[in-house]
Amino acid sequence: MDISKIKAVVFDCDGVMFDTATANKKYYDEVLETFGKPVLTEEQFINVHMMTVTAAIDYLFPEMDDLSTIYDSLKNIGYKKFIKYMIMEKGLIKLLIKLKSNGYIRGIATNRTNTMEKVLLDFHLEDYFEVVVTAAKVKKPKPDPEQLFLIMGKLDLHSDEILFIGDSDYDRQAAASARVRFAGFKNSGLTADFNVNSMDEIAEILQIN
Repeated sequence: MDISKIKAVVFDCDGVMFDTATANKKYYDEVLETFGKPVLTEEQFINVHMMTVTAAIDYLFPEMDDLSTIYDSLKNIGYKKFIKYMIMEKGLIKLLIKLKSNGYIRGIATNRTNTMEKVLLDFHLEDYFEVVVTAAKVKKPKPDPEQLFLIMGKLDLHSDEILFIGDSDYDRQAAASARVRFAGFKNSGLTADFNVNSMDEIAEILQIN
């Protein structure tokens, strides 16, 4: 596969840039417990980990027609106190620096809505990305390819000039629909152009070691 055309490397956030399993579980467990429900099952956790908050709430409270009380509770709970449980992926900053020094554009395509800016600030990453697209900036979140199409439009790039790194089937579907190169991160079960387990392996693919 010709990787010489790639001009931009786009990262999913949860499960790629950060191990957010503990943070997300604590968040949704508190939401469920607030309404007298048991904490997340393993299946529920796998599903909400890929979803936007809106989709996750619809999924976790299917019996409720009016979710306004849930959303009022979310405002009180907030996500910011859970950011401290996020663990930055080893080698991320090193890779981001290498990408810039080798002329690559760095981007994010995430189903997070209003927390991405706070995450970037708290981990001092706000200057490491040229483009950040969250679910709040599109009509349809992943698995729809709209985020990737928006990035292509902003950067004036073609699909074969983007490498998207994701860890979920939502990411895989978005990449396939947008026809961008896809690297599956720490999920060998994903059909991908590349399957990697570390940031160093991404550097190897791009030959920027």
